[in-house]
Amino acid sequence: MVEYRAGQVVELTTRDVAHGGWCVARAEDGPVVFVRHTLPGETVLARITEVTSHLARADAVDILTPSPDRVDPPCPHAHPGGCGGCDWQHATLPAQRSLKAAVVRQQLKRLAGVDREVTVEPLPGDEEPGGERAGGEDAGPVPVTGTGAGLGWRTRVQFAVRADGVAGLRAHRSHDVIDVGQCLIAHPGITDLGITGRRWPGTVSVEGLVAAGSGERAAVITPGRARPKGRRPQASRSRPGATSPDPSGPLDTPGPPDLTGADSVLRRAGPSNRGLTPLRGHSYLSQRAAGRDWRVSVGAFWQVHPAAADVLTGAILAALAPEPGDVALDLYCGAGLFAGSLARAVGPGGTVIGVEADSAAVRDARHNLREWPWARVHKGDVAEVLSRGDQPGALPAARLVVADPPRAGLAREVIDYLGQAGNGAARFAYVSCDPATLARDIGLLSARGWTLDGLRAFDAFPMTHHVECVATLSAPRPSATEALPTP
Repeated sequence: MVEYRAGQVVELTTRDVAHGGWCVARAEDGPVVFVRHTLPGETVLARITEVTSHLARADAVDILTPSPDRVDPPCPHAHPGGCGGCDWQHATLPAQRSLKAAVVRQQLKRLAGVDREVTVEPLPGDEEPGGERAGGEDAGPVPVTGTGAGLGWRTRVQFAVRADGVAGLRAHRSHDVIDVGQCLIAHPGITDLGITGRRWPGTVSVEGLVAAGSGERAAVITPGRARPKGRRPQASRSRPGATSPDPSGPLDTPGPPDLTGADSVLRRAGPSNRGLTPLRGHSYLSQRAAGRDWRVSVGAFWQVHPAAADVLTGAILAALAPEPGDVALDLYCGAGLFAGSLARAVGPGGTVIGVEADSAAVRDARHNLREWPWARVHKGDVAEVLSRGDQPGALPAARLVVADPPRAGLAREVIDYLGQAGNGAARFAYVSCDPATLARDIGLLSARGWTLDGLRAFDAFPMTHHVECVATLSAPRPSATEALPTP
């Protein structure tokens, strides 16, 4: 049995892609090796970076037999030991989408027992010349980023700050901060803030945001902790001789940030830095999607690709096909984008209920849904709200349900709720950015009689391994016996 050790360089030929930006290789009589910076079918020299009892991880440091899909990465930091923000810069955009499609298909087959073809669609602005874009001609305006396809799309970027005050991005599976200068997948509106062009003493991180539709920009500063007087600085793990802020000291309070391009500047505060205190401007951005403006708090969730909100809204409406008078639930509703679009479709004879736990997002959703009195928002954990049953505040029976949960997927209570015959749910649209949790939940719903009718995948995160999916499921039809009226 071959035994690897960290730092060892071995020759490997990769086979399939794996979830997370890896390719899989296996030497004869050796453990499986997950390799980054390579593509399926390549023969490479790989440096082992980690060894466990079951597998090894490695970086491809020399490409002996390149794939025809290989290109030179546009970013000089996309290499072993460099920035960990991107996974597939060394592949053409069509190849990246094929890799993501393969991962989605793998997860569906492994975790849900579903074998189906998957196509990952480019979003507007990321198509190759002559290619089709997701949503067709009705997908909204093509975002103008001033960069090549697959670049300049990320409208929210958090830069970590090194002990010497340099703002950069972290290396893969590491706390080390890489001085990238300009991040090529960051939207130009974030680049123009100049976050990486100045020093940030006493700061843990700086986050830049831009609303592509309105052009509004914001910056969020997370302060560090100052050293008590007389204490020597601690050595940094990221580079020899550098120092790290002492976590036991009081919070640093750097002076007003010189970010003249930002409409709003906020500072994190409170326990675990969950609170946001405006230093300049207001605490929200005006986002444009589905033909109107949406108020979205700086700390609330919004899709990071400029075209994603429009495309996903169109996919949800197509999946659910809402009709006037319908009742619909929007679980994990955020700022109310899907709820508002459904409210417009069901009309005043219908009802739309959103459920959201984040206080700022609930305020946004209630503000955004004011023009549709038949749409309202419950504040609370989705699992807790669904568990109320017949208690006060319980949700009405709804024919249509949409959910856009965090990466961890649906709470078990959501699965249980959808599995109950009496809730009236007939169509379910599931938005997910994690193929593994999506497939797991589809498997759980399938075991309760739900059928996967359709699945669309979108390349909402070019150059990375992430992919956004919309799955459409239909509830089990009642048997003839169940459908008979009670005498």
